[in-house]
Amino acid sequence: MNGVTHALVLTAGLGTRLRPLTDVRAKPAIPVAGEPMIRRTTRWLSGCGVTDIVLNLHHRPETISGVMGDGSDLATRIRYSWEQPRILGTAGGPRQALAIVGARTFLILNGDVLSDVDLIALATAHASSGARVTMALVPNREPQRYGGVRLDGGDGVIGFAPPGHEDRSYHFIGPQIVQSDVFATLPAGQPARSVGGLYDEMIAADPGSIRAFVSDAAYWDVGTVADYWSTSWSFAGREQGAAPIAGTRVDIAQTARVSRSILWDDIEVSRDAVVEECIVTDGVRVPAGARYRRAILLREADGALRTAPLTL
Repeated sequence: MNGVTHALVLTAGLGTRLRPLTDVRAKPAIPVAGEPMIRRTTRWLSGCGVTDIVLNLHHRPETISGVMGDGSDLATRIRYSWEQPRILGTAGGPRQALAIVGARTFLILNGDVLSDVDLIALATAHASSGARVTMALVPNREPQRYGGVRLDGGDGVIGFAPPGHEDRSYHFIGPQIVQSDVFATLPAGQPARSVGGLYDEMIAADPGSIRAFVSDAAYWDVGTVADYWSTSWSFAGREQGAAPIAGTRVDIAQTARVSRSILWDDIEVSRDAVVEECIVTDGVRVPAGARYRRAILLREADGALRTAPLTL
């Protein structure tokens, strides 16, 4: 990928908007159409020639390391950068991971966004421009929801706009190629932000140091439960169907009925149970004859079943 073989995937976030799903797993470990997001991302990176990947960890770290291990089954080397006792943010996290990443130029991605952006073209644009940061952008079609990136009429980034802005802008979808020295001057172990912090300072001090790679790439932001629901069905290709999306070790009794639902791993649906338009998380045992519709089913530490409403 034009010499870029290292990546840092930001996977340390709390995923508060995705609760209660993130009470069970860290957001990047949550399955989309039966496969954890972080495994989808890693397979994509590997296919583009990125084989040395660092994941930063904080919330429910065992759920990420448990599905990734050392990455060898995906033809990559996976290592971990720990952020304890606090999350270090979109600039502090890369600063913490610099020594582990060990590359002068590397890719950074968000662990909760799936995309099909052309990473090879992104790397080529970065190498040819001499930029210190090159951000993957798409036209911002939802400015009320997403903050925007302002350009200078070309590919130079000149600033950032908050959600609700009215002027023309672009949406940053996560992938970016950076030079390691961008983060090296930050104090180690201290929280810091890229957009809304370090990158704003760079634009002011060194105009042209941050550039844009604009395309019409597709992306799927799994920020909320509703986003997760729609993304899962989009990837499954079953938007109009009623078949469940199921993970591993899922046992559905012959007399049970499960329709238009997402089932994670280690699940048992007992006889005569009915599960309609639900998300069933890891380890749940649905009792015989139980009926659930538009619910999130969760297993408590003592094995008890807890439910929360599924609002779509």
